[in-house]
Amino acid sequence: MGALDAVAERVAGGATVTFRPSGSSMVPLIRSRQLVAVAPVDPAKVEVGDIVLARVAGSVYLHLVSSVDHARKRVQISNNRGHVNGWTGHARVFGICVAVDGAARPSAAGKARPSG
Repeated sequence: MGALDAVAERVAGGATVTFRPSGSSMVPLIRSRQLVAVAPVDPAKVEVGDIVLARVAGSVYLHLVSSVDHARKRVQISNNRGHVNGWTGHARVFGICVAVDGAARPSAAGKARPSG
């Protein structure tokens, strides 16, 4: 189980979690080791361009929503460099990035569920 798996478990349980992901796949939106806050999300509200914490094909990613299929209740997840990770169902979309280094992500407003 990787670090993002543990974060996903906490967010799925209703907690808003702050952590420092590593990697360069989301630059310039998120740089390696920047502090991010991820809150539980209503997956039906996510839109293209939102940054979500989701499981795709067995791996957990903090990546962009690149497409939405409302009819099939799924979203496509991609990094910020053009790589598509794949489609995942709403049940595997755990959270939405609400802040990066303390700066709120306006697109996340109204999409997070209250932390429990």
